[in-house]
Amino acid sequence: MIPDPKCASKIYWDGYYGSFLGVSKPKDRSISAPLELSLIEALYLLKRGRIRVFQGDSSLNVEDLYSIAVGKIPRFEELYTVYNDLRSHGLIPRRGLKFGCDYLVYRHGPGIDHAPFGLQVFRTDEIIDPVELVRMGRLLHSVRKKLIIAIYTGNNIVYHLLDWWKP
Repeated sequence: MIPDPKCASKIYWDGYYGSFLGVSKPKDRSISAPLELSLIEALYLLKRGRIRVFQGDSSLNVEDLYSIAVGKIPRFEELYTVYNDLRSHGLIPRRGLKFGCDYLVYRHGPGIDHAPFGLQVFRTDEIIDPVELVRMGRLLHSVRKKLIIAIYTGNNIVYHLLDWWKP
């Protein structure tokens, strides 16, 4: 949580990190609200020296925050690695829960463009139910988004773009 509205605004508008409390779709830079970051976003920003993270009065380092996140979020390593990779390619990943996937992926940012992709992360050893892929694909297609499957191998990420096909 970034409670100071000025700091919150700087972090949000300089990369579209987090979500303003009580604001569903930020439209302009005059928002004066705290910013909530996911643990993935917080770790990403902490690693880059953009924020400091505190638990009570104690400052957390990267290893501390990573340990907390791994204990709280299933598949944290895979989700974080894909998030980091997308950011390194200039893309903006945001929470995709309401679209049935791990991330929505923007080229420019929310409010500037619509996310053209929904992305789901899988491990290379994971068994994927085809019905789950169809479910995700249909939902994303209904909102004009393509489905990307990110396969996390531990050392590498392989991306597959799936598009809805009608014969």
